[in-house]
Amino acid sequence: MSSGLKVLQPGIFSLIEDAGRFGHHGIGLTSGGPMDPQAFQWANRLCGNPLSAAAIEITVGGLILEATVDTTIAITGATVPFSINRQTRELWQSHPLKVGDRIELGFALSGSRSYLAVAGGFTIKPIFNSAATVTREALGGLHCDGTALQAGDLLPCSVNPARQQLRVPENQRPDYADNSALLRVILGYQQQAFSTVSQQRFFSSEYRVTESSDRMGFRLKGPAIQSTLDGILSEGICLGAIQVPADGQPIILLNDRQTIGGYPKLGSVLSLDLGKLAQLLPGGSVRFEAISIEQAHNALLLSQQRFNDAVLETLTTDFDDDEKDEKGEEGG
Repeated sequence: MSSGLKVLQPGIFSLIEDAGRFGHHGIGLTSGGPMDPQAFQWANRLCGNPLSAAAIEITVGGLILEATVDTTIAITGATVPFSINRQTRELWQSHPLKVGDRIELGFALSGSRSYLAVAGGFTIKPIFNSAATVTREALGGLHCDGTALQAGDLLPCSVNPARQQLRVPENQRPDYADNSALLRVILGYQQQAFSTVSQQRFFSSEYRVTESSDRMGFRLKGPAIQSTLDGILSEGICLGAIQVPADGQPIILLNDRQTIGGYPKLGSVLSLDLGKLAQLLPGGSVRFEAISIEQAHNALLLSQQRFNDAVLETLTTDFDDDEKDEKGEEGG
């Protein structure tokens, strides 16, 4: 496919991500996928795509693209200046593109990760059933080698002009303004290796996101907690696991985590809350709240139901009809 969105400027760190690469932990491949799944899914829904369709995850911002096809895009996630042909456009809604249009994203004002979806999704060759980019594993993405987007790349997509312009209702959009997050935690089977004092300290303290945080895991800084275990046999690591190394500073393992590890783990952050964590910039504050597995299941089901029940707002009618009207007026 020779048409799509051409990368003029790749920004700080922009990756192709679909829903993720699953079922391959046994051969050491991690899942990858979007760090903020809710924002990712909203972008795809605005474009009428399957929720797993490949999109661009833009960290911090600075991406500039040029359309070589008539299509539709939507940008969700972090609050970033966004323009088409230097005309300011709104986030969290779909926009029609014409050949030659220039799409520019500035740098994040709040939050840290944005998602750009295109109608029909980007056509990217899957590796192990996914196009998700995992830089650490040199796997996935546009060139199938785990590299971030580069100037000159052409992101292939089909002709898919907008028929309606849609918007996510205000009450469905997250607020990233205060750079903080309360994360719900399901305690794990190794919780007994942490004293009552250590657990109370963990759940009553504030931690800060350090600059040593990335898609593999967020390293936190705050009151140290200690385990009675000197080490454990390496075992599988789930998304959101709270790993505690010898220095007592928690690490929350994320999409590009290693598949096995031997540090003690206090529990796991509810997957629903990981998007909030992923949107924090270095220096952001984190607090924790313990919940039961039943509460976790309820929260996940309610969130999914809320997403499914949400009705996108229609901003315009049929673009094709509008174009016909304009041509008719010109002809008259």
